[in-house]
Amino acid sequence: MSRTRVFLKYWLVILLWFTLIFLASSDTQSAGRSSRIIKPIVEWLFPQTAPKTVEAVVLGVRKCAHLTEYAVLALLFWRAFRKPVRSDSRRWSWAEALKACLGVVIYAASDELHQAFVPGRFGTFQDVLIDTIGGLLGLLALWTWGRWRKKW
Repeated sequence: MSRTRVFLKYWLVILLWFTLIFLASSDTQSAGRSSRIIKPIVEWLFPQTAPKTVEAVVLGVRKCAHLTEYAVLALLFWRAFRKPVRSDSRRWSWAEALKACLGVVIYAASDELHQAFVPGRFGTFQDVLIDTIGGLLGLLALWTWGRWRKKW
């Protein structure tokens, strides 16, 4: 497979995912925007919920979104490093998983650094940890799926 084809097939989608994350972290009102959607849904489903509890649920949903976006990123990295083919009989490679995890950590740290320079936003080590955990959970889910399907 040519380098261009490999780039287009495996790495372009990662760059697009980077762009999506970057744009989301560039939004100075991201918490307010997502809260305008999540908060009314929580209040509609559970009308007797205390305001502090609603805010905690909104925060939890937002952090779960972090977990999910970085789980997807880890899977995209893993795919790029593995370059799977149909009927792939290769065993699970912890080295590929480690590379994918390192990619997640590096991008999560760079994203938090970027947020430190966005007015109204700030980068936190806690978010890097949450993002990394998301990546690890994505890889764990993939490994579990592969074991269940007897792929490795």
